[in-house]
Amino acid sequence: MGYASDGSLEKGVIEADSEQDAVLRLKHTKKILPKEIKRITPDEKKNFFHRNKSKELEQFTRQFSILTVSGVTINDSLSSLSEEYTGYFKNIIIDLRESISKGVSLSKAMESYRGIFPEFYIMMVHAGETGGMLDDVLMKLSDFLEKESDIKKKVSTALVYPVFMVSIGFIVLSFIFAFVVPKIVVIFENSKAALPFVTIVLLKINAMVQSFWWFFIIIAVGLFFYIRKILEKKPEIFDSFWLKIPLARSLYLTRFTRILGFLLTGGISLIHSLELAAGSVGNSVFKKDIQDASAKITEGIGIANALVTFPPVLKQMIATGEKTGKLPVLLEKAADVYENEFTKRVQLMLAILEPTMIVIMGITVGFIVFAVLLPIFQMNQLIR
Repeated sequence: MGYASDGSLEKGVIEADSEQDAVLRLKHTKKILPKEIKRITPDEKKNFFHRNKSKELEQFTRQFSILTVSGVTINDSLSSLSEEYTGYFKNIIIDLRESISKGVSLSKAMESYRGIFPEFYIMMVHAGETGGMLDDVLMKLSDFLEKESDIKKKVSTALVYPVFMVSIGFIVLSFIFAFVVPKIVVIFENSKAALPFVTIVLLKINAMVQSFWWFFIIIAVGLFFYIRKILEKKPEIFDSFWLKIPLARSLYLTRFTRILGFLLTGGISLIHSLELAAGSVGNSVFKKDIQDASAKITEGIGIANALVTFPPVLKQMIATGEKTGKLPVLLEKAADVYENEFTKRVQLMLAILEPTMIVIMGITVGFIVFAVLLPIFQMNQLIR
């Protein structure tokens, strides 16, 4: 955190060997007077990049591509873009502009910020610089990032409703068991009448929640960390399960075909494209299959035959693309098909999930109401 030359307060992250080096870089390179410098851990840095890079990178790439297509030089484009951003991303753009002014290529300058610019992004920019079509590459990159962003939004949309309903249900049930049921329990305990079975079950559940709520929290936390540990050591256990779910499988296939077709269109070699696609597919089973396929291809085996766990239809499309020389085009078409399939399944899931969650909530609340009212009705009958 520090003050810029215009007096505004700037906040961001800078890479340096020491705090003294950071102070010198801020003063002489960024023209910022440091106010506070805090060393962050690699995990904190990774989280910062992950939290900020997606939306800003997408916006930056779109604006950059529009400027370059319009005929504005790279240096002038970066100069204009540096005025659009604040904080750390602004400093990155300034650094890129200064590096280019010194004769460094754009892709080489981006290599200093691999936490912001993905490997495939840098390789595409390098291919665009080499082939003299950087403006076209930047436009393709912006389109690709927007499609990736759309997929993430669809996934988020699919998760928002169930998470919201579960949260509301948990709050409602917690309120009922914490405030409503205990007051009614007193009435039942003072009554010598035999209670219905559903009421006894409710009382047992209430007693268990009241006495052992801390135990359930411990179990939930322990289960969370246990599953997290398994995911870190043996992610293929859960990833194999996800591949059996059509919705998740469509998402993984969309990612793979989209990025592989995109990279091949940009002139990246098949081996490099597969390596980058393996890291972006998001499933360890598919990732291992793609990595194994990459090794088999170097031995002369076709990509369609090298892939094992992928659907036969996709493998047939890939084989056709290899024979006709239209592999990138067919992969992009396959990506559109799988994305449409994923979208329809998300819509179907939400259509089924909404009434299902309502029915579950209705049954749960209905059980509680029935368990409370039934003995009251019985007592009224006895009084009469």
